Amino acid sequence: MRIPKHIGIIPDGNRRWAVENGLTKEKGYERGLNPGLELFKLCEKEGIEEITYYGFTVDNTKRPKFQRLAFSQACVDAVKMLSKENASLLVVGNTKSPMFPKELLPYAIRRQTFGNGGIKVNFLVNYGWQWDLKNHFSDENKKQDPLNLVYSRDISRIDLIIRWGGRRRLSGFLPLQSVYSDFYVINDYWPDFREEHFYDALSWYNKQDITLGG
Repeated sequence: MRIPKHIGIIPDGNRRWAVENGLTKEKGYERGLNPGLELFKLCEKEGIEEITYYGFTVDNTKRPKFQRLAFSQACVDAVKMLSKENASLLVVGNTKSPMFPKELLPYAIRRQTFGNGGIKVNFLVNYGWQWDLKNHFSDENKKQDPLNLVYSRDISRIDLIIRWGGRRRLSGFLPLQSVYSDFYVINDYWPDFREEHFYDALSWYNKQDITLGG
């Protein structure tokens, strides 16, 4: 089986899961923590080299305060959980905004290595594609390598993006790195993550004709 080097994860459906299970919307975020760790371990097992998790976007911060606090805390907790694994962690997002969790600033300044390094793990936290590409659109920078002009320049091209929750859109997920990504959608909500979701996605990816435009 051809294994993607870099997988992007859009863990959607947390709020819908909470409502369907008789909980308030913000309760869904903490239920997404264990799936994130489980997925990491599966990637480790299968030799995936890099994972990027979509934490929350600048647009997400427009939600009610109690939801914002809940998903911000879930991102902090997720990074802390993965810091106990063999991972090289980087957080990418607008750190100058008050919406960026201060606890994650050390991971945004430079990539932090834990254990033997293992998988490169990127978290998009308070991320916005306009923010990421701001310097890319400047006239004075047009002759430079486009990837060097984005804040997410330490994140490589993504081979496969997997989105939970049934929505068929990228929601601003790393526009430069995802330009040739294959996109696999899972209808189940993220808190209902199962191992077969991951392996079904890999099996589907294995059957795709990867040409990168050639």
